[in-house]
Formats: sequence, structure tokens, C-alpha cells
Amino acid sequence: MKPSVLALAVAWMGLAPSVRAAVKTQEIEYKQGDTTLMGVLAYDDAVKGKRPGVLVVHEWWGMNEHARNQAVRLAKAGYVAFALDMYGKGKVATHPKDAEAFMQAALKEGAAARFNAGLEVLKKQPQVDADKIAAIGYCFGGGVVLGMARAGAALDAVATFHGHLAADGHPAEKGKIKAKILVQTGGADPMVPKEQVAAFEKEMKDAGVTPTVITYPKAKHSFTNPGADKAGMDGLAYDADADKKSWDELLTFLKKSF
Repeated sequence: MKPSVLALAVAWMGLAPSVRAAVKTQEIEYKQGDTTLMGVLAYDDAVKGKRPGVLVVHEWWGMNEHARNQAVRLAKAGYVAFALDMYGKGKVATHPKDAEAFMQAALKEGAAARFNAGLEVLKKQPQVDADKIAAIGYCFGGGVVLGMARAGAALDAVATFHGHLAADGHPAEKGKIKAKILVQTGGADPMVPKEQVAAFEKEMKDAGVTPTVITYPKAKHSFTNPGADKAGMDGLAYDADADKKSWDELLTFLKKSF
């Protein structure tokens, strides 16, 4: 049977179903100590060969849909992404009190250990070039990835979105930070006020590091999360413009870093 004129026209216009594979996602269960964790790997299996890996560290709500979505966005951009779990399998909060409790428990257990457990999962993936690794973090996760950078982790790049910037008693030491750093913050974020941003910039300068710091004047906390307005907390709001601009900045930053 001959193809219809419509089918030929659709194919000619490039609208025929693509043979290119979609981004694949895979839930991976792993452990840190006695704690079972559950992360999500995302990659495009149509891309051949090894490529840089990017860890995604979630907000204080836990390894939820927002974190998964960021991993998928990275996969679409050509990276292998792993949205790690800092709290434990199934521990996702919707109320600030629960989020606070989960976060404090993770910090007590050791944020670095949880981060490194996820890092090992990412490095072991056959699609990943283990010599090219970055980490991005949101809110609480931003504080985690900056903490790893301050500790001298072997990362090519670290980026934060509306992330916690304070050193919390562990300021960067001169010559210790190996990663390039990108910080993107909201000018109307009450949880990361301008004083905290200024203190971070001074800390980095004293450590001999020149981070890229971008402020979106009207953006509030959690400006990348479409569900921020539903959290019932003052100072949180999604900002579509800041979300798009900050993502574009991240992709440019990663490309330069690798």
C-alpha cells in the first residue's frame, strides 16, 4: 500500500515519529551504612559513548518530583544525571516540620557520607565518564554541594539554585576548593538574604576562589520549583522567568566546566 499524501507531507516536515530514543529513567536502590536510599538515574540512550555525570541534590522536601525533573532536564541536555536521596527510601515531606526533621536527621548521619554514596552510584554507570563529574543542589541541597566543594571534593563544577550559602562554621580554606562554582539566588529570598550572599562572596574571595554569583532581583526562595506556592510557607514562590534563565545559565556553566 502506498503511503498517503498526508503521511508523506508529515514525514517531509520532520513531524514523523522519531527513531531517536526517549530519555530513560531508572530508580536505583542503594545503601549508605544501614540506610536504604532510592535515587533516580536519567540519560538519553541514543547518545553514544561516555559523557559527563551530574548529581542532583534535592530541596529539604526530599527526593521528590522536582528533583526527578531536574535529572530528566539534564539528560535531555546530554548528561547522565542521578538525583540522589539524602533522607532514605520513601522519605518525602510535604509539611515544613517533617522536612526540618528529615533534614536534621540527614545532617546528623553525615551529609558527606550520603552525598558520596550517591556519587559512587553515578560513577559506576556505564554511560558516565567518571573523570567528569558535577553536582547541583537546590535549597538544602545547595548547601550540601557547597559543603562538598569546601571540603575539597574532586568535582569539576558545583552549582546551586536558591541554596543555603552560609559556611556554618566550616569556611573554605585557601587552595582547597577544586570545583568551579555557580550560585544563583533570589533577590527577594528571605531564607538567603543579601547579607548571606555577601558573606559567601567574601568567604570565597578569602579562599582565592572566584565564583559566578547571579541574583534574580524579584525571585523568592524555591524559584525553580513549580510547586513552591503550594508549600504554605511565606517567602516561597515559583518564578518561571528566573527558572528558565537560571537553567540556561547552568547549561552554559556546565559546558564551560567540562
